Amino acid sequence: MRFDERKKVRTVAGENIVIMQADGEADMTKVVALNESAMLVYEQLKGKEFAVADVARVLTDEYEVDEATALADAEALVASMRHEHMIID
Repeated sequence: MRFDERKKVRTVAGENIVIMQADGEADMTKVVALNESAMLVYEQLKGKEFAVADVARVLTDEYEVDEATALADAEALVASMRHEHMIID
């Protein structure tokens, strides 16, 4: 999987956000905020192919967390980013 390069992270008023433009005629713009952990993962892995284990490694390298917790958090983060169409398989 990899991050969709069409989605750009911007910093606005100190918040890291992704602005999702909807396709079609209706104005369905959506803004997604990235927390510190999500932004760290994005910065470390953008432009690369990665797996859930790579996301977990980023988390264990940065935070004092055991591998099982990091893996569970990584799975949840990837699922959330997939739901927001930030990740392409």
